[in-house]
Amino acid sequence: MNIHEYQGKAVLREYGVPVARGRAIFAPAEAEAAAQELGGPVWVVKSQIHAGGRGKGTFKEAEAGDKGGVRLARSVEEVKAYARQMLGHTLVTVQTGPAGKQVNRLYIEEGAEIASEFYLSMLVDRATGRIALVVSTEGGMDIEQVAQDSPDKIVTVTIDPATGLMPHHGRTVAKALGLTGSLAKQAEDLTAKLYQAFLAKDMEMLEINPLVVTKGGELRCLDAKLAFDGNALYRHPDIVALRDLTEEDEKEIEASKHDLAYIALDGTIGCMVNGAGLAMATLDIIKLYGEEPANFLDVGGGASEEKVTAAFQIITADPNVKGILVNIFGGIMKCDVIARGVIAAVKTVGLQVPLVVRLEGTNVAQGQEIIRASGLNVIAAEDLDDAAQKIVAAVRGAGHA
Repeated sequence: MNIHEYQGKAVLREYGVPVARGRAIFAPAEAEAAAQELGGPVWVVKSQIHAGGRGKGTFKEAEAGDKGGVRLARSVEEVKAYARQMLGHTLVTVQTGPAGKQVNRLYIEEGAEIASEFYLSMLVDRATGRIALVVSTEGGMDIEQVAQDSPDKIVTVTIDPATGLMPHHGRTVAKALGLTGSLAKQAEDLTAKLYQAFLAKDMEMLEINPLVVTKGGELRCLDAKLAFDGNALYRHPDIVALRDLTEEDEKEIEASKHDLAYIALDGTIGCMVNGAGLAMATLDIIKLYGEEPANFLDVGGGASEEKVTAAFQIITADPNVKGILVNIFGGIMKCDVIARGVIAAVKTVGLQVPLVVRLEGTNVAQGQEIIRASGLNVIAAEDLDDAAQKIVAAVRGAGHA
């Protein structure tokens, strides 16, 4: 789960992390009061969407201007003008894709005199099973680009869960950023507070880009991107309350209600699979045969008929879906349960596109018989390769019809 920058900064502020004062607004009429409350003389007006690259983004609408989604204002009038230009308009960044995202809220923040910029993040390193600290002197830039062009400028430190954060971790961060004296002490203190927040809130990722040194000699987090472990959200109702459904795909929202692992993609072949590994293999083989998957959908190992029906309905609700591939390897999940769920869903929503079903494993014979006896126009497949070729052929055939 992701939250907005201003929400992330409020979370970090609870742990004593140095962030600038700011105020979120939801309508242009609120801009003047927010600017006057902060006092100026310089303000930063920031679009709040769940995507990076806001500062380099562009608005689709001409009246929103082309100054990007993060703007420096030097008067209250400028703050008000930017609020009018940005709120309600669609911002396109490298992470939103060409469709962009509508800006429904802004964060107006006090300006800072910046002496230098750094990058700092914490994340779960899957390779080591530890929390990793990633720091770089190249703040304000895309860390992926830095990793590609100047990997020597990125320092990664892993934290042993048996010991937790130790003083030497903070010193390593300070050294990597070239900080000495008071700033080194601040870096050590900041590292400890961020680690405390990371653990306490069950975060998956915490990114500060940029972390700045002000001309007054203080470290400050100028941006904050936080993501949380969805499996631990039951422990954090305060974080759940920050969820912004307008930033999420409607199909993904519906899937979360049924405890389905669903991610919308840009292709034309809808997929319903059990098991993340098998789902990834299914997506890969669809691409191998020249088409694109419309979604990742893992119904899990113990899905009920109702859950399968919900999954099928979510897939068919996507207007981009031109064909559906059901690929089930039955273990705990039984093939007859999948078959009944598919039949129930088709009878509920209808079947307007080709459907290929590949079943294997527990109760496969019963599942295949249920499909055959249904009288539905379902294409049976023997294995994954056969299934992928058949759904690709069916989609292309439908496209040329």
